[in-house]
Amino acid sequence: MSTTIAPVATIQLPSASRVLHASWCPDKDLVVVISRAAHQEKMILYKMQGGKKWEVVIQPSNVGKVQTEVTGVAWSPDVQSIAVVSNPAMVTIHSIQNGAVERSIPITDDRRIELKGVWWFREEKKVIGNGLPDIFKRGDNITGSAHAILKGLPLLDPIQDDTKPLTSSELFAFQGARNKTVQQATLPDSILGWPALPLDLAASSIASNKPDAQTTVPEAEDEADDTNVNSILAVADSLGFLRLFLEGSYPLGMVLTQRKTFSRSLYKLRDHFFSHTGPSSPLSDGAVGLLPHVVQSPYLTGRHLRDVARVSSSARDLLGYTIRVVKDMREAWFGSEAQVGARDLGPKWIQSLEARQSSAFGQEEPFALLDLTCLLTTGRTSESLMDFLGSAEHMSDRSIQKWDTVMCDTLIRLRDLSEKRVAPACQRLHLLLQDVQGWAALPQYAVCNFKPADIEACLEYTATAIFQASWLASFARKELLRFKEFMKWIRYETARANATGDQHNTRPQHDILEVNEYLASSLVVSPIDKWFMGPGARINREGLGVPSENASIKTAIAKARAALDHWDQTVQNDVKPRDLSHVERNLDALVHTLAGRCQQMFEEASKAAARSAIRVAGWEAAPTDVPDNPGPDGGSSSSVPLIRERTVEDGSKPDSFLQYLAIRPPHDGGRSYLCIARLEQGLGALTSVPAVEVSVLECCTLEEGSEEPQPFDLLDVDFFDSELLVMVYRLKDQKTACIATTGYANLIYHAIPSHEYVTGTTRERLMGDVLGRVRSGEVSTGGLAETIIQSRTLSGSWAGGVSLAVNGRAGRRVSCVLDSGGVTLEVVDMAGEAEEAEEAESGVEAQ
Repeated sequence: MSTTIAPVATIQLPSASRVLHASWCPDKDLVVVISRAAHQEKMILYKMQGGKKWEVVIQPSNVGKVQTEVTGVAWSPDVQSIAVVSNPAMVTIHSIQNGAVERSIPITDDRRIELKGVWWFREEKKVIGNGLPDIFKRGDNITGSAHAILKGLPLLDPIQDDTKPLTSSELFAFQGARNKTVQQATLPDSILGWPALPLDLAASSIASNKPDAQTTVPEAEDEADDTNVNSILAVADSLGFLRLFLEGSYPLGMVLTQRKTFSRSLYKLRDHFFSHTGPSSPLSDGAVGLLPHVVQSPYLTGRHLRDVARVSSSARDLLGYTIRVVKDMREAWFGSEAQVGARDLGPKWIQSLEARQSSAFGQEEPFALLDLTCLLTTGRTSESLMDFLGSAEHMSDRSIQKWDTVMCDTLIRLRDLSEKRVAPACQRLHLLLQDVQGWAALPQYAVCNFKPADIEACLEYTATAIFQASWLASFARKELLRFKEFMKWIRYETARANATGDQHNTRPQHDILEVNEYLASSLVVSPIDKWFMGPGARINREGLGVPSENASIKTAIAKARAALDHWDQTVQNDVKPRDLSHVERNLDALVHTLAGRCQQMFEEASKAAARSAIRVAGWEAAPTDVPDNPGPDGGSSSSVPLIRERTVEDGSKPDSFLQYLAIRPPHDGGRSYLCIARLEQGLGALTSVPAVEVSVLECCTLEEGSEEPQPFDLLDVDFFDSELLVMVYRLKDQKTACIATTGYANLIYHAIPSHEYVTGTTRERLMGDVLGRVRSGEVSTGGLAETIIQSRTLSGSWAGGVSLAVNGRAGRRVSCVLDSGGVTLEVVDMAGEAEEAEEAESGVEAQ
């Protein structure tokens, strides 16, 4: 038999491995292999020719070192990421470029659950009009919305990324920003658990500082790739729930299909999910219901879902940005393990002065501030202070210059970060929350459960953060002025203390009032501490002199006229500044409180799709006997049914699809069959009796030199494309295995009375019914020998069972077969050139 099946490579795997149904990359010559080493499972990406591209360990980061098990993989619609589900329950998204974890989604649940399957559905985009692009379209932004306004604002400065490699100038810098140990930026739990779409800093009006090593290389850099937009990642667990994620990141909540089962297959049609569920046993393929459970989530189809998700994501980015900036400000002021805090320099200088007064001059209770104030106001100094100012240990030019540099740089940093980063970020957050405030009044967003009181509280916290950041910038600017005057005075007095008789005293240039204010209020304990200490309460605006928002315009005009009528008295009145020392202003605690409140609000809104879910159809399958243990050959033993499926859209009927089942019933070693079932399903089939058609083929083949069909053991089978099946078989009493293609689209299908299958019959019962009809002669059988198109003998010995993975897309058309030991993986090209196939065959015979 002539064949175009050509062997490509035989890969020797380092340890026992397995391939999954979705191991092949849809549009690239790449295959994923799951390998186990000790208690860890590794995901290895191989090129079709056998070269290893990368290898990563699948290990949950939140539970330490435990035994993990990968249960499924799914490729993103743009084929740039791989979703991996594993147990303990964890969903990780890996980059196809290097296998790095792009994001991790821990599954938290009080109940003991296991993840069983994963699917990633592309959005069904509709072509409106003549298919030409809309030149007036502005993406997803609605004119006047918060995102439309943010798009026109300048981007906020990026945050320094500690994951970038150090340059030589940064590595050897004196107390530089990057000469400390590289640590992963820590964010509070409210930010880590915040529902958000994949990172898009530009939409949040933040400049990106992404390392070059993690940038993707899209096929068209000029156009934004929107393949993943509005895609749905669905994860099935052992309790019967589907956990949905928008674009593989934004959680949409849990949708129940059937309790204590899990979805073996899933098909999405707009806002409907068709799930075939079965027991959690690994060998219970036959107990899967023949008809699907149908769940509808109407909230998935509108734009409201994505609008809320985008606002939630941008709010998370802005608050995460704000928290990190405030953390940098706190470390600059109070210090950290890698740098000295500017706040501690003044108290340490005072402590050194008092220690010298106590040790060298015998003062029992030294009070350095009194001596400094006396020196400032009278020009007279005590003996101990004169000695301290003239000492080279504490008053050298180098130590004074370091104090001046660190303090000035820190105050400038506090001023700039507050004024140019924290306040603008909170202003942008305020715009987003105003959008949410408007949605709370609309019936379209009622399912999001936005509470006006919570939104108002978040807006108030945001306004307070804007005020406190501006207040901090103003105070840091004033503190900087006072500190510079203080350093002028210190240098002047040091020069006086070290002057000899021949030297003339320099003229003082400091402002005595500013120096006195710094001595009294900032040298030992600075008011800036209050922006990082104490409770983060909202500010009473009336206590600051801000008029109440309830005041009417009429009252304000009357107050202004009264002031004009008595302008002379108003000018002469002694207006005293308000005492604001009692006002709490902890900006650090405030932004954490704001993040917690916003996270709770958006987390509740993210479950709107699950709350809107409606169970359209459900079936209670009759109980069946499920084998407890596999046979000697694992899951491919003849005593265990082998079932593969394929779901395709039915072009002849709207809102319908066809499900093909390839079933090899269990047998006792004698005659075996391959049953191909075709079922009509979809929304149209819910109101009528679905059609069930079967075609039964006997497992036998014609070998060269033999006129009688030879029976074989069907080891594995899978659907290749819309017309072909790929199967791996082994002739009786032989160790070599063959891979072959056979057609299923043009078979003769026999209709089965389907009224018996409406009430939840399982696939196993369908198999029993079909075999009974075969024995009674109601259904005729054919031979696989007549339908096999081409076949090729696999190299090596293939004792026991095998695992098969295929990719029948145009331009790929490859398969791989893994032996029972999981250490030999043979890759074959199912559509190779005839010459290549002949050369490969002759090479195998020569060997």
